[in-house]
Amino acid sequence: MQSGTIHLVGAGPGDPELLTLRAARLIKNASIIVHDGLVGPAILDMAHPDAQMVCVAKSRSKHTLPQEDINALLVREALAGRDVVRLKGGDPFVFGRGGEEMEAAQAAGVDVQVVPGISAANGAAAATGIALTHRDAASIVSFVAGQCKGLSEQDWAGLAGKGRTLVIYMGVKTAPSIAEKLMADGLAPDTPLAVVENACRTDMRVLRGPLAALPDIVEAHKVKSPALIIIGDVTARENAALASLVSEISA
Repeated sequence: MQSGTIHLVGAGPGDPELLTLRAARLIKNASIIVHDGLVGPAILDMAHPDAQMVCVAKSRSKHTLPQEDINALLVREALAGRDVVRLKGGDPFVFGRGGEEMEAAQAAGVDVQVVPGISAANGAAAATGIALTHRDAASIVSFVAGQCKGLSEQDWAGLAGKGRTLVIYMGVKTAPSIAEKLMADGLAPDTPLAVVENACRTDMRVLRGPLAALPDIVEAHKVKSPALIIIGDVTARENAALASLVSEISA
């Protein structure tokens, strides 16, 4: 039996209109879709009514399937002759573990193809009007994961500050540790930031304030994933288009 193909597909930040043409075609024609919990409902609704939908959502406290089991599931289905759409929020290769799944498929001799998607950072920037590298405020942008083991031991020195923008993925649960870590590394407590929840979706929220208030922002507004934390002067630039979206929090 000929093996099927595993397609690692980026679903973007949630708006179906931001999918690539190839991603939309694969979703509509797939017989099996293995998807993350952060994929927008409107995108999942694009699947064929007869498609098998397998949710492998992860959270900080519970994994539906360990990553190794997800890898094995994808390979098993492909070896059975099925073309598998592995649907991921954002882009498969930006904190999406797409690289691990690609390597597992290649090790098993299974054809694997990557369909890039708009990353959460790019989507949030476009939706909020926050230019991550506005030339008057930043010439460097860095992406880091805020939810991982050994957060306090990681070296973030130089990632945020004058002329730099720092985008933190998966940082809602660890917001207090993130604020403490950055300030301990010398970042000023009044450094401006924005928390963008549900970027590019109808229920998007943008919450702004100083770095020292980050834990209070997350707690007071009950921020939930998917959410990004954008830190730097680019978040403080005036933008009239944000007036109806932004809540200001003071330290």
